[in-house]
Amino acid sequence: MFGYYLDLALRSLRRNPALTGLMVLAIAFGVGASMTTYSVFRAVSGDPIPWKSSRLFVPQIDLFGPTAAAKTSNEPQDLVSYKDALAITRAHRAHFQSAMYNIAPSIDPASPGSRPREVMGHAVQWEFFPMVDAPFVYGHAWSADEDAAHAKVAVISSRLNDRQFKGEDSTGREIILDGKPYRIVGVLDHFTPEPLFYDVANRNFGEPDDVFLPFATAIDAQSTNTGNYNCARSPLEEGFSGTLTAECAWIAVMVQLDSTADATAYRQWLDGYTDGQRQAGRFSWASNNRLRNLPAWLDFKQVAPPDTKVSLLVALGLLVVCMVNTIGLMLAKFMRRSGEIGVRRALGASRLQIAVQFTVEAAVLGFTGGLLGVAMTWIGMTAMRAVLPEDIAALARMDGSLLSLTLCMAVLATVVAGLYPTLRATWVRPALQLKSN
Repeated sequence: MFGYYLDLALRSLRRNPALTGLMVLAIAFGVGASMTTYSVFRAVSGDPIPWKSSRLFVPQIDLFGPTAAAKTSNEPQDLVSYKDALAITRAHRAHFQSAMYNIAPSIDPASPGSRPREVMGHAVQWEFFPMVDAPFVYGHAWSADEDAAHAKVAVISSRLNDRQFKGEDSTGREIILDGKPYRIVGVLDHFTPEPLFYDVANRNFGEPDDVFLPFATAIDAQSTNTGNYNCARSPLEEGFSGTLTAECAWIAVMVQLDSTADATAYRQWLDGYTDGQRQAGRFSWASNNRLRNLPAWLDFKQVAPPDTKVSLLVALGLLVVCMVNTIGLMLAKFMRRSGEIGVRRALGASRLQIAVQFTVEAAVLGFTGGLLGVAMTWIGMTAMRAVLPEDIAALARMDGSLLSLTLCMAVLATVVAGLYPTLRATWVRPALQLKSN
C-alpha cells in the first residue's frame, strides 16, 4: 500500500505546483536556517572527550591577590606560574597530570629550497598523552625516563608527518625545530580536538597542534611561549630566566582525577599548598583556588560564544514560524480535496487509511523541502563566515551526519505540522460530500 500512497502523494503535489512550491520553500528556509546555526553550535558546544571529560580537571591558583589592578573579579588566573606548575606536577596527587605551554617552533622544510615555517605546538609532560587519550598511528609517547632526562624527542601530528615524510612511518627519524634536532618517537592519528580542550586558556579553535615537545626539554631550549602571559609585576630578571622565576601566569595545568573522593582530596591538597606558600611569605592573602572539571571549565571560559546560542534560538523560532505557515497551506490543500476524501471513504477507505495517505504526502513534501534545505544550509554556512569569527565559522561543515539530520528534521517537522490538517481530513463526512457533488 505504501507504493499506492506514494503515487497518490506525487500526483497531488503535481496537481498544484504553485502551492507545493510555497510549502517546499517554507520548509527549506526554516530547516536551512536552523541547521546552519546548529552546525556551528554543535561544533563549539560539543564535549570534545565525552568518555572522560568529567574526570579531567583544571586547577587554578590566585597569584595576584584580591587587590591586583589586573583583576576584575574574585576568580584566580586561568594559568599558573612555572614554580607552581612544577610543584603541582611533582607532587603527583592525580592519576595523570601535565604542565604545558604554547610553542610555535620553526621547522626546516622537507624539500631543499623551501623556506622554514612555523608550526603550532605544545610543550607537555609524558602523562599528557594517556590523560587526553591521544591516538597514535606510529610509535608512542615518550617515556617518564625520557621526560626526566630532558630528552630531545618529539611527537608530531599525522598532518605534519604527511607533509614532511609523505605519510611514512617517521619514528626514529629527526626533525629540525628552531635549529635543533629532535628524534620522532610517535605520530598522532588525526588528533584534532575541537575545541582544543587541554588549553582553552590560550586557544579554543583554529589550527591544531602539529608538534609536541617534552616540557623540560622546551624549557632547556628556551622555547618561546606563544600563549598568554600575565604578571602581577615586572620580572626581576630579564629574558627567559626571568620568566621562570617571576610571579607570572603562563603555564596551563590539567589533571585526571578518577573519583569524587580524589577530587575532594586534590582540592584539600591545593588549598594546603597555597596555605604553605602564604606561611612562607610568598602570598599575603587567603587561599583562593579553583578546581573545575572539563565541562564546567569550558562553560566558565564561554567556549561556546553567546552569539551562537542566541542565533540557534532565533533560527528555531524561525523554523516554528515556517512550520505554522506550512500547517495553514497544508490545511487549505487537504480541505480542497474533501470531495476526493468523501469518495474514498464511501468506497470503504477507513479513517486510518486516509490518515496514512496524507501522512505519506506530508513526508514526501518534507523530504523535498529537506533536499532544498541542504542547499540552503550550505549557503548559510558560507554566509556565516562573514558574521562569526573566522576560526569558529570554519567549524561549520556539511558532513554525512548533518546531511542526514537535515533531511530527518525536515521530514519530521513536516509530518508533525501535517498532524492537524490530516486529522481534519479524516473527519470529512462522505455523505455530505456525495450530496453536494
